[in-house]
Amino acid sequence: MNEILTVDHLGQRGDGIARMSSGSVFVPYALPGETVRAVVDGERGQLVEILAPSGSRIAAICPLFTRCGGCAAQHMAPDLYREWKRRQVVTALERAGVAAPVGALIDAHGAGRRRVTFHARRQGEAMVVGFMAARSHELIEVEACPVLVPGLDRAPAVAQMLANRMGGTGKPLDIQLTASEAGLDVDLRGHGPLGDKLRLALTQLAERLDLARLSNHGEIVVERRPPLQQMGKALVAPPPGGFLQATALGEETLAGLVMAALPKGKRAADLFAGCGPFSVRLAERMQVLAVESDKAAMLALAKGFGATPGLKPIATEARDLFRRPLLEHELNGFDVVVLDPPRAGAEAQVRRLAASKVRDVIYVSCDAGSFARDAATLAAGGYALEAVTPVDQFRYSAHVELVGVFRRGRKG
Repeated sequence: MNEILTVDHLGQRGDGIARMSSGSVFVPYALPGETVRAVVDGERGQLVEILAPSGSRIAAICPLFTRCGGCAAQHMAPDLYREWKRRQVVTALERAGVAAPVGALIDAHGAGRRRVTFHARRQGEAMVVGFMAARSHELIEVEACPVLVPGLDRAPAVAQMLANRMGGTGKPLDIQLTASEAGLDVDLRGHGPLGDKLRLALTQLAERLDLARLSNHGEIVVERRPPLQQMGKALVAPPPGGFLQATALGEETLAGLVMAALPKGKRAADLFAGCGPFSVRLAERMQVLAVESDKAAMLALAKGFGATPGLKPIATEARDLFRRPLLEHELNGFDVVVLDPPRAGAEAQVRRLAASKVRDVIYVSCDAGSFARDAATLAAGGYALEAVTPVDQFRYSAHVELVGVFRRGRKG
């Protein structure tokens, strides 16, 4: 049904939300205050025409915007964009009944994203490489992406050559490329185990493409140079396909907020530690226990720490904190706990923290909803949420990171 709508506000995903007698309608790429014509199907609207544009509408920086699903907000002016992202955090906390001051959004895009995943699918005789279309399973061919670091300029071409070489089976592939100090670090997913012939061919192709490292489902095919990342004073080579903050400035910003919130003390626990971007910085001031389920990440941290002089001791433990959270007696010896869980949050671990004697908790989150849920648990356990700082390292997307600082007096 073709309708004329007036957009009231922005939704969490960046959709403009208009109100009809039948309920709210979500219109992608429409802005508050705009009058638009849209095809309405239930609560979804497809933008047809902007009849009265908002003064906060700007030109997109990429010709694929609205077709490619990677960006949701290239059409928003900076003030509207910043308030939209900050509002996501504020709303999540309000819904959870948690009171806290929420700071201004910090821009942590820096030089751009240092990691990208291209999808590759066979279409006819060719392998097409690109990103998924917005709200669709269609693959959009991509030759360049303006939100990536310069070190990934050749990533689309490299992904295309790898896809061409591996496309004989017709299986869909995911090709993750990361810019490192030593060049491109590539991990392939979707093909399954490699035969000897294909492994040799990929090794030769990695030489031609001058890749630092090439792996398949996390198994190294060839490592020509360690794909090192600067983390504080340390150089760490994350495991193939392992987690890494989206931008270098994003990591520095999050770590800076963590370090600024550190209390005085001797011992810190870094939970969901990954390969150690917080651990190595914490170790400049405290002894650290780093806990992470990924054994390869723990090994990478240990190797990077071992090669870095001047740090206090870092102990590592490979442990699934969802199934085996640190218990109260294990937590009570720490002066501060830092945690950076995945999008699902840290529900089981937070319950144990709430029952512990730990005075200070610094929570780094990539999901405002799960953070707010966990913040309510900590508040019920006697913590006060002193400050929340939103951080934007996924520019133009709906994603927002944050750092929350919880403090309380020790239980007797």
